[in-house]
Amino acid sequence: MIAIVVDTCDPVRLAGFWAELLGASIDERSGTPEWIALNGVSGVGYLAFQRVSEPKVGKNRIHVDLLVEELGRSVEHAVELGASRVGEIVEEPTNRFHVMRDPEGNEFCFVMPHR
Repeated sequence: MIAIVVDTCDPVRLAGFWAELLGASIDERSGTPEWIALNGVSGVGYLAFQRVSEPKVGKNRIHVDLLVEELGRSVEHAVELGASRVGEIVEEPTNRFHVMRDPEGNEFCFVMPHR
């Protein structure tokens, strides 16, 4: 199992965004507003957000792909929560995907495999 920790200037805000997006909950035992973990993130040991003093600069060296059943609905929901689109939907032989940015600019993708 893997655990993911995201550096952020505002752990409370970013944890709230990702909890809503993933249908997870904030782990009340995660301590302080400096480090917040989520419960109920499928396939991940935990997803946490830790405060850092510097803002994100440049492109992520790693990002999360979220497998979805409906690409359009997932993109619209994320935008309603504060995400932004990067470009348009990309069509590949095995899947379709859309690159997104969370409220702090961290890239992630919604991926819908072709059936």
